[in-house]
Amino acid sequence: MKDVDGLKGLHGLRTMQSTKKRSIPRILSSAYVDLYMLQKEKERILKENEGLSMRKEIIRKRLKELDVEMNRLQEVKDRGEVVTSECGYTHENGIKKEWKRISLNY
Repeated sequence: MKDVDGLKGLHGLRTMQSTKKRSIPRILSSAYVDLYMLQKEKERILKENEGLSMRKEIIRKRLKELDVEMNRLQEVKDRGEVVTSECGYTHENGIKKEWKRISLNY
């Protein structure tokens, strides 16, 4: 099922400005400006693509870590053992046992 973030939006539409169509014929000197602008846009898009690739790799690694942790917890649960999570809670038959607290006087 698609959510709102997965839908295509207006940002993908090509406009007259983005397709570089003009009602007035181009003059020769504007070709240099157009080349410069296209080069800068290409550099920006390449940089954005590199950032997205890095972000995608981070997400893949995190998903693998989550799968490993879920599998570990499922195996422990199936064996009926007591699970101590990283946050300090002990789960025994669904009951949470919090850390002991002491007050410090300065």
